[in-house]
Amino acid sequence: MTILMALLSCDLFPVVEQLPTITAQTSGSLIALPYDENFLFKCEAKGNPRPTYRWTKDGMDFDLHKDSHLIIEESSGTFLIPNTKEKTKYQGKYRCYASNKLGTAISEESELIVPNSSVLHFSKKEKTEPVVVTEGDSVVLECNPPQGIPPWQLYWMTNGSSRHFKLQNERVSMGLNGNLYFSNTLVSDSRDDYCCFASFSRIRTIVQKPRLVLRVKPSMWQESHDIYFWSSDCEFFFNQKRKPSILVPSSHSTTYIKKGEELELECITEGLPTPAVEWIKMLENLPTRTQIKNYGKLLTISNITDQVEGKYMCKAKNDLGEAEHHFQVVVEEPPSWQEEPVKSQLAEIGSDIHIKCSARGKPQPTITWKRNGQPLDDFPSTNYKVLDDRIIILRAEQRDTAVYQCEASNRHGTLLVNANVLVMSEYFTYLVQCLCCRRREDPEGSLDGERYSLLKNGSLQIHKVEMEDMGQYKCLANNSEGTMSLTTELFIKDSTRIVEPPQDMKVKRGSMAELECQVECDPTLRRELEILWMKDGMNILSNFSEGYFTDDGILQIVNVSHSDQGNYTCVVRTSLDQDTASAYITVLDVPDPPVQLTLSELKDRSVRLQWVAASDHNSPITEFIIQYEENHWEPEKWKEIIRVAGSQFSAPLTLYGHINYQFRVIAVNAIGRSHPSMPSKRYKTPPCAPDRNPENIKIEGHLPHQMDISWEPLLPVEHNGPGLEYKLSYRLLGVEDSWKEQMMKRHSFVVRDTQTFVPYVVKIQAFNSHGWAPEPRVVTGYSGEDLPLAAPEDVSVEVLNSTLLRVSWSPVPQTALRGHLGGYTVHWWQTQSLLNSKRIPSERQSLTIPGNRSHTMVPGLKPFSEYSLTVNIFNRRGNGPSSSPVSFTTPQGVPEQPPILRATNFQKDSITLVWAPPHETNGFLMGYLLQYQTGMMLTDLSHVTSSISVNFI
Repeated sequence: MTILMALLSCDLFPVVEQLPTITAQTSGSLIALPYDENFLFKCEAKGNPRPTYRWTKDGMDFDLHKDSHLIIEESSGTFLIPNTKEKTKYQGKYRCYASNKLGTAISEESELIVPNSSVLHFSKKEKTEPVVVTEGDSVVLECNPPQGIPPWQLYWMTNGSSRHFKLQNERVSMGLNGNLYFSNTLVSDSRDDYCCFASFSRIRTIVQKPRLVLRVKPSMWQESHDIYFWSSDCEFFFNQKRKPSILVPSSHSTTYIKKGEELELECITEGLPTPAVEWIKMLENLPTRTQIKNYGKLLTISNITDQVEGKYMCKAKNDLGEAEHHFQVVVEEPPSWQEEPVKSQLAEIGSDIHIKCSARGKPQPTITWKRNGQPLDDFPSTNYKVLDDRIIILRAEQRDTAVYQCEASNRHGTLLVNANVLVMSEYFTYLVQCLCCRRREDPEGSLDGERYSLLKNGSLQIHKVEMEDMGQYKCLANNSEGTMSLTTELFIKDSTRIVEPPQDMKVKRGSMAELECQVECDPTLRRELEILWMKDGMNILSNFSEGYFTDDGILQIVNVSHSDQGNYTCVVRTSLDQDTASAYITVLDVPDPPVQLTLSELKDRSVRLQWVAASDHNSPITEFIIQYEENHWEPEKWKEIIRVAGSQFSAPLTLYGHINYQFRVIAVNAIGRSHPSMPSKRYKTPPCAPDRNPENIKIEGHLPHQMDISWEPLLPVEHNGPGLEYKLSYRLLGVEDSWKEQMMKRHSFVVRDTQTFVPYVVKIQAFNSHGWAPEPRVVTGYSGEDLPLAAPEDVSVEVLNSTLLRVSWSPVPQTALRGHLGGYTVHWWQTQSLLNSKRIPSERQSLTIPGNRSHTMVPGLKPFSEYSLTVNIFNRRGNGPSSSPVSFTTPQGVPEQPPILRATNFQKDSITLVWAPPHETNGFLMGYLLQYQTGMMLTDLSHVTSSISVNFI
């Protein structure tokens, strides 16, 4: 595809001169990572005469040709620094100057950062003596990590462990500075191998601090009313309570942060009991993207805007009091152009020239002016006026031709623009009275037609450019002073275009996102093709270098975070044209924790919990999980109480009595669960009688003359008050009118000296100091069983065939069963084979018939045999006596097939058949039947007249 329009300028100069203009440069910072081959500093410019280049390093001249290690591109100012052991000497800030006789353009300043591996170690002078404290005290284990190239990650492990040491909780946490803070200590915190690690992912380095030893001494009993009791690891401790205090930060905090970054406010506390931390934004709600992390001690807000600015407070509280800390958050932004200077001006001698450079930012950017790369103050002149954001050049002279630089800077960055000012003599600005343009190849003809337009300034505009338009053009101009001509050449290039634009995508936080931008351009412009990526209008490499990697039109975002959400634009450009394409990345994550938990409709046994849903991070909330914690039976253990739909923002909660509750809410979406919300205020219900009685009552008799009764006790929270006991009542069913009762705290009881297997009715009722539970239901059960006393009678058998028998009997009376009927067992065994009248030992076989049945089938008998059979009854206690044996015989059965059949001695009209007798004849063997088959017809051998010999083996 060709460029659709061409503009040929007819500037009336014998030789067209042009101020230098930077066309390609390296901006931002380069980090000399150990695995890179070299480090590129690019500087390319255009101009006429052709620009020459020079560099400065840290403000001093840097001669590229004096260093033989540098790789220099002679056609431009670009050079490469090789990755050698001497790369440290190249660390510094670089700037390129492109000059010709008209002026000098300068590049943005770029910095090479060389990580110093020698400082990537923890201090060896740091003392590592054991840290000794008394249990309950607060303590800090310091990490003091070395400074390195961000991003870094700090974590604590035990020496020799292959995984992070899982010790962080409400009581113990790691701060952003890497220190490990104990709000209070337990004896179980004593360890000899606490190790802090610092991981620098950019330079692929992990360093380790020498191990720290923490000794926590058990405390002694203190006779004071302020005694705190708790247990851990089956040990008991008594310590004096302390109200909360703030460990981090230690003084009033003002945080200055750049718009679009992630805000982190940290509030680490100490106290006994462990304080709970709550976050508040003064005079308004917390922003929607707020996340509370590290067990409430860290507040984060991603991709901040001006609305985040304000005053925040963290409040730590326990039973003894509260502590507060205030944070002032100021949102700032780097400079951006409010009105960017015109990059090229053409003026005549004697005119006034205005160069305006208006920038916005916070703090307000400082404007610095330069001329040809030198401070404007170095050029004393009476015709300059600098008025804040503009320069006025009065009565311009030809010597005022130059490249003027405007730099707008604050602590968050710098903007640079080069403004070319060309001052011409009056002769070249006369009004053109007669102007014509023509193709040089057609010197006699002028250009006309609808595709050609002659502009007022003498330029020729060609619409819908075709390849045939390429060539030389001649412009003729004349006025009263004379005639002048100018020849220029038009080259037609294929347009630069994006053939496969990046696509919108949704990615989970923590995963990797990849955008691809495939480009086509004119082959002659391939070397100068530049692919840039913008995020929300800002250059990624200049403003968001961390976590972004680009390579040949592919943008990779590793470990995607909320701040990575936005509009990404691929910009492909050459010196001739450019193309853009955009895609939006939506970051999916678990919801933020709900906020603003409040309790209403407070009653003795119920309450309504309300909350405000936070950000769902682009995945709708499907449900809320409400959990409760009580500080008497199982403190700090959270349990689910109810779930509600994601469209609900309140829930009525039914409560137990005599419980000091607090609640929290977890939001759930398709990605997963949010962190829990901050707990609500505590709400204590008054004591009352139990709501229910025990369930799953079991009545069993493990011994003949006793009855074992057990039940499922009430949960501790179901006690509803102090002094829980159980009243067990029992009596013989249909015999006794009065109940025998036992009060007990355990949940089992044995009734002794009972009759064997007699029915009882049992009920169990819960009781506490505030009354009885409702009337319990009655359960029927039996006392212990004993072995049955009688055997089945009238046992009879019916032989159905040689292998199957039907047996029947009369049931045993209930009075002789003495337990729950289990069923009957039939036993049978072979006494002899009728083939040889020889008695043979045989294993007894059994068949169990569950339930109250009086007959069954016995399979698997051997033919032509004599058997004996008995039947007995059984209950849960065991088997009763067996019936008298019944004898029976089975008839002859079909013999087994011969195991061997072979054909031998093949002759023209005869064969010999050889076979072996069957293993089991199942009766008296009478003979063999021989058959043969021809085609589909089977014929008995007795009908065959051919001579066939048979042998028996």
